Amino acid sequence: MKLVSFAVRHFRSITGTSKLLLRDGVTTLIGPNNEGKSNVLRALVTALEVSSRLDEFIVLRGGRLRSSGYMDHFYRWDVDFPLALQSAEPAGRSEFDLEFQLTPGEIDDFRAEVKSSLNGTLPIRIGMGTGEPTFSVRKRGPGGKSLSEKASKIARFIGRRIELQYIPAVRPASAATDVVERIVSRELETLASDHEYQKAVARIEELQHPVLQNISKTIRDTLQVFLPDVTDVQVHVPREARYRALSRSCEVIVDDGTPTPLIRKGDGVQSLAALGLMRHAAQAGVTGKSLVLAIEEPESHLHPSAIHQLRSVLAEIAKQHQIIIATHCPLFVDRHDVGANILVANNRATPARTVKQIRETMGIRISDNLVAAEVLLLVEGEDDRKAMQALLAHHSTKLKRVLSNGLLAIDTLTGGGNLSYKLTLARDAMCVTHALMDNDLSGKEAVKKAIEQGVLTLADLTYTSCLGMTQSELEDWYDATLIAPALDATFGVPAASPHHTNTKKKWSDRMEDLFIASGKPWDHGVELQVKWKVAETVAASPGKALLAARKSAFDALVDSLETKLGG
Repeated sequence: MKLVSFAVRHFRSITGTSKLLLRDGVTTLIGPNNEGKSNVLRALVTALEVSSRLDEFIVLRGGRLRSSGYMDHFYRWDVDFPLALQSAEPAGRSEFDLEFQLTPGEIDDFRAEVKSSLNGTLPIRIGMGTGEPTFSVRKRGPGGKSLSEKASKIARFIGRRIELQYIPAVRPASAATDVVERIVSRELETLASDHEYQKAVARIEELQHPVLQNISKTIRDTLQVFLPDVTDVQVHVPREARYRALSRSCEVIVDDGTPTPLIRKGDGVQSLAALGLMRHAAQAGVTGKSLVLAIEEPESHLHPSAIHQLRSVLAEIAKQHQIIIATHCPLFVDRHDVGANILVANNRATPARTVKQIRETMGIRISDNLVAAEVLLLVEGEDDRKAMQALLAHHSTKLKRVLSNGLLAIDTLTGGGNLSYKLTLARDAMCVTHALMDNDLSGKEAVKKAIEQGVLTLADLTYTSCLGMTQSELEDWYDATLIAPALDATFGVPAASPHHTNTKKKWSDRMEDLFIASGKPWDHGVELQVKWKVAETVAASPGKALLAARKSAFDALVDSLETKLGG
């Protein structure tokens, strides 16, 4: 069973939503602050909780809905029904529509358990107000009313097949400790039937008895001064409470170089620990159920590198379970399946239609060359951009098309040291990135720094590698028989020089040797002129520019870019 759509009307700040389709993997709620992302997520959590445990909820005074097993309120009319409508609609209700998709086996189970038939979908509506929650099946045609009369059976059917785990934005160490205590308690329950454990608990009870008797006498004597009719007071610890106390009190010590109680770790570590343990507890308790993981602001308190790691973890979980995220972070936006992003603004929620819509909703300001870009290729200099523009367009029909319509953009670092900075800007502009870096000391140092800062992964990197060379740069990919005559004609350096084909040094070092040996000046300015001339030559003849023996890294770059662009 999986949840395939959701809609809500009159809940907190949300006046209403369209029918929101939920993906098998990750569905992302995005929008400005105070526009209702968290309210949409909380509405979904509330509806799922009530729909799967309908019989457990009790209604308190003032329309406060509470589960008999939990102390917190899942719904409070005075808080959760829109404040602006309460005076005009004193009997107003919040409405939540959920649609579940059943497998063929679950359709048969539904027929056996509920004694009714379905065509594969189960659409229900939950209503909450000042009275009892209502539960109805929104089935078209005959049978919908009779199904609604079987609300308890259907709710139990859902509860046995759907497991919800809600992870709020505030995730202190106590949240992680609570999860650990529940795990410890669950595992230690098996000891309750162990004879030796029972003897030990009985001995504790025996030792505690005189202390409790003394406390009882003290309290009795104190009360008799004010209440003469009191004849006796007994303070005792029930055996169940003693078992519970022995199994739930624990401390979590985390050793990440220094063993420290989790409560004394930083906010980021506490947040990740709580998030990870909550997810573990949910998955451990699923046992055949479908897990819906609802996470509010997963990026909260986290360093960029930790956010990247978390995104990878969530991607793995999403292969088996549904995840719904409310976030401000562009890193969690799905750029390929745009409809998997739900825009929450002006107290309404609607599926996104374009990346431009998402950027506008998130308030992202970007340069003109990135307005349409889905993927951004970062290269080191303007000469590299000129050459790669021609080479990619020539060797890939798909890349030629997306370069022309702006879906693929090429940007320059103006120095490898700017790699981390440019990657951060591109991430905030919601662009998928790929870096093409020289395979030399400066390029490797920039890559190392970007990986340590969590803004680059190996999947997003291509080096200008050449087999047999310890250091190489983009110009080492080019055929000297094309490049050398152009340099001879422009700068007067011999085209037949062995410096053009020597593989013991990278290209710029060989050019320095060639220019000095030819009696020409060489400095940074000359190097830039030479590189630009090479780029012009490559752009004029992209089909002849690449050496066949050194084309493998370029082919890998083309494959990576085509994959990231998807369909």
